[in-house]
Amino acid sequence: MRLSRRNLLASTALAATPAAPQHAEHLRTGFENLAAHDYAPLAGQRAGVVTNPTGVTRATEHIVDVMHRDPRVELTAVFGPEHGFRGTAQAGGSEGRYDDPATGLPVYDTYLKSGRPLADVFTASGVDTVVFDIQDVGARFYTYIWTLYDCMEAAALAGKRFVVLDRPNPVTGRAAEGPVLREEFASFVGRKPIAQAHGMTVAELAGLFNGEFLSTPVELETVRMSGWKRTAFYDASGLPWVPPSPNMPTPDTALVYSGTCLFEGTNLSEGRGTTRPFELLGAEGVDGRWAAAVNGLGLPGVRFREAYFAPTFSKFQGKTVGGVQVHVTDRAAFDPVRTGIALLVTARKVWDGFAWRSDHWIDRLTGSDRVRTMIDAGADTDEVTGAWQEELAAFRRVRKGYLLYK
Repeated sequence: MRLSRRNLLASTALAATPAAPQHAEHLRTGFENLAAHDYAPLAGQRAGVVTNPTGVTRATEHIVDVMHRDPRVELTAVFGPEHGFRGTAQAGGSEGRYDDPATGLPVYDTYLKSGRPLADVFTASGVDTVVFDIQDVGARFYTYIWTLYDCMEAAALAGKRFVVLDRPNPVTGRAAEGPVLREEFASFVGRKPIAQAHGMTVAELAGLFNGEFLSTPVELETVRMSGWKRTAFYDASGLPWVPPSPNMPTPDTALVYSGTCLFEGTNLSEGRGTTRPFELLGAEGVDGRWAAAVNGLGLPGVRFREAYFAPTFSKFQGKTVGGVQVHVTDRAAFDPVRTGIALLVTARKVWDGFAWRSDHWIDRLTGSDRVRTMIDAGADTDEVTGAWQEELAAFRRVRKGYLLYK
């Protein structure tokens, strides 16, 4: 990693902000610390920001709007990920290349671009430094962390500096959980071998990516939060929640997502097209036996209510389906990944219509074919979750070296 004296001094100054007690009024995001230090890491640089609607201040102003009018920073471009910079596109879509009506800044589309094509976008934009500020939700298959990875790799290829503005992991940074991806199953929902619930912030992940996975490290600078503790859930931050994507409406969604998103790999609805995506799960023909079966496992911190719903789009659009609603009763005790596996195991046992998606998308989500083949062979929840403990322990050891907060 190349680090000039000016960059080192700026990074040291930003990191020196003392940690405050975990109260909402004391937490400051990476952007808040960046602005409080006169944008020191961006001094003399033409900057472009990779962001989406979550890149907002405590007062709900978008950081692009704030930076655009601030004479202390030269903001010259914006880069939009999946769903777009202003967030108008649904899953699997983006906004394309356009000029932002509010600022006049050129907006470049990064979605599904990586490597040299994305490096060419950064080169064409004329920026010196790429800034990343997007709210993550803590799951390996949430694509914004791979937008981060792809942009870091492309910035290194293009000879650009890279600055990450940190935000809280909304489901805490207590521990990593779940299986670790095997590289032969890599895709945009998992580029590199990290745990399914990684328990890291985006700045911590950036350090991990740079130190462990990038063949050519980027000139990286991270602007930390101050006042954030690893045990804190999002509501302790005092920050407004802006949905990072259309089907991530609340922090409650993020809490269950790293487990229940696995239902995207099945023929059951994962609740898209309802007001509680990833909390409602079901299909035609499912009845109260599913809730009874999974409640019978006594999983910590969660209960399951027999539920019926009619999705307005996606699977079973316009049809009434049966299933469960996930109710987290003790979020400190709740293990979303184990819960997701338990739901898959019991769904297969109580509903004879259960099937995996024909493209085996579940293997991309879990990071290997092991979960699918073990459940098909009749393994129970303990057997499935026990199978990944050795690789998870190895990942936790690597992860520990990149953690920035206590």
